[in-house]
Amino acid sequence: MKRNNNSARVALGAMLTALSVVILIPSALEVFVYALPAIAGMLIVFAVVEMGSRWAVTEYISTSEIALITVPNKEAVMLYVAFFGYYPVLKAFLESRMKRPVEYAIKFAVFNISMIGAYLAMIYVFGMPYEKLMGIEGEVGAIAKHMPKILLGLGNVVFILFDKGVTNVISLYVAVWQKKFRRLFKF
Repeated sequence: MKRNNNSARVALGAMLTALSVVILIPSALEVFVYALPAIAGMLIVFAVVEMGSRWAVTEYISTSEIALITVPNKEAVMLYVAFFGYYPVLKAFLESRMKRPVEYAIKFAVFNISMIGAYLAMIYVFGMPYEKLMGIEGEVGAIAKHMPKILLGLGNVVFILFDKGVTNVISLYVAVWQKKFRRLFKF
């Protein structure tokens, strides 16, 4: 995208924000609670590549604010706000400036802190029942007691897949779609 074309950036950012919010809306169906925030976060990749990190952060903030107001499933919105929405910007920053072991240590630390913070916010700010969030309604026993640790552990495994997925989306976009996208939108 041409560096001086701010109106094109604003238009692209608005379209990506609107699409992100629309993607988050079906998260009211419990099966999509985790997948849709990750998919909506992937749209930030296009903003990072085409417009740069500052514009991508603006898109993230806009999507977060609108989604908090309009999307009925606050768990999905909190996952977007707490991690998936800004992760492509963080990923671009870390991968361009850090050595691989430090980069991954920071990524995992941010993921774990973000997820714990998101669930604490859901419980104490939005008043969501702990048992419902942990999927242990009516459950008792050892498994229910350890469910937060189990979910966080599984979340770390999924995070590895998500990180690889973001890398693949970036590579595919740059190699295949970017020229077509720029030609189509005359960037």
